[in-house]
Amino acid sequence: MWPVVAVLGTIALATSAAPVPAPLPPSSVADSLAAPPPVAALLQRACYDCHSEQSRWPWYARVAPVSWLLARDVREGRKQVNFSRWNTYSPTTRRHKLQWMGRVIRNGSMPPLLYRVVHRDARLSANERAMLERWIAVEIAKTS
Repeated sequence: MWPVVAVLGTIALATSAAPVPAPLPPSSVADSLAAPPPVAALLQRACYDCHSEQSRWPWYARVAPVSWLLARDVREGRKQVNFSRWNTYSPTTRRHKLQWMGRVIRNGSMPPLLYRVVHRDARLSANERAMLERWIAVEIAKTS
């Protein structure tokens, strides 16, 4: 029994193998995504931890094995859409990413349930969802 406890304790106290990257300055993120201030603030509050290089890493992001899961989730989130790199996407790629955003906002899969439970400020009201959907529709029209 003790060897199991020792191994689990060592894993829990180990630091993350995945380094936590330093965030970009906020101005470079804001410059990358041209959105009205209320939309930009909402995206920053509810989406940027996983979908930008402006992630706010909680203390437990340095404790394995939770750190491994967080690093994986952020890596996957940034692959899907990275607002810090928005200006590097082609118009076609932006349109596809906006369409994806619209789908996941409508079906309620973003932000994910576990993230909403831990980060209450990431919860979107019906009005906030509607505001994002309107902005997405306008942005899609610009890329067509």
